[in-house]
Amino acid sequence: MFDTQPPLILIVDDEPANLAVMREVLGDKYQLVYAKNGASALAAAEKYNLSLILLDINLPDMDGYEICKQLKGNPNTHQIPIIFVTAMNSNQDEEIGLKVGAVDYITKPFSPAIVLARVRIHLSLVKIEKLEASYREAIYMLGAAGHHNDTDTGVHIWRMAAYAARLADECGWGLKSKLLELAAPMHDTGKIGIPDAILRKPASLTPDEWAIMKTHSQIGYDILSRGNSSVFKMAAEISLYHHEKWDGSGYPQGLSGEAIPESARIVAIADVFDALTMDRPYKKAWSVEEAIAEIKKGSGKHFEPQLVNKFENILPDICNIKKQWG
Repeated sequence: MFDTQPPLILIVDDEPANLAVMREVLGDKYQLVYAKNGASALAAAEKYNLSLILLDINLPDMDGYEICKQLKGNPNTHQIPIIFVTAMNSNQDEEIGLKVGAVDYITKPFSPAIVLARVRIHLSLVKIEKLEASYREAIYMLGAAGHHNDTDTGVHIWRMAAYAARLADECGWGLKSKLLELAAPMHDTGKIGIPDAILRKPASLTPDEWAIMKTHSQIGYDILSRGNSSVFKMAAEISLYHHEKWDGSGYPQGLSGEAIPESARIVAIADVFDALTMDRPYKKAWSVEEAIAEIKKGSGKHFEPQLVNKFENILPDICNIKKQWG
């Protein structure tokens, strides 16, 4: 069941009149709980599933800055957005508040309309962050599903996606490079539809088995193209075309040159580089130098020459990514 309850907000203030005003402003739209000092605020944050905290700074037992620090340092409460609502109105006060982790700062006397608007904005941001986290989880699960039978690939798909994003950025993709980083891990989703006997076969595939293996590109496209979002559209494109080759000798459609979508051309280089530089049961990891030499050998055949040059130019960044992922 989806949670249909209104968001729960903690209001922390030691003045009853201020609590009454907040109740009047917010009580019709949100669930409210109250605290009159720091100890009660910290206890309430642990007890309740809060969506937001409105926090005064001048409190009897500890100031709001210290409360904010403790909340942000606690793994159980660090994700709760905090808005300071206070009579301390200097720029320095506001700077300190934001530095200790608050998302906003409202000065007293406050306008009810402003409080309502700020609360609405920050609760909307919380919803967006939760949706984005769920979105990423779904993407990662699809990516992992495509490699379910590749027990030795480790973090291959995530590391490869980071390589692809850096190369896309070098090609001037800007913010779209982040979209590619999300789409790339799903490139082999279609392997879900390939029999285990083929995926796990310890020997070379027969021509008939290889023909079946090649269908994973189309299977992946058929699954991912059902999504309407930009990331799934790009993932479907990559899935279908990442085995095409610059000289037209790839599959499934034998496309060549710029007829192959750039997203797939980028992922092809990132995918091969990572495969070469990782240990597999049938081979030891190649050195970065050996892998680059092999990719350069495929320039104009397997890979777009300009992309090969760009990949070589950003090799220090690629090596840093490799270290980060281990």
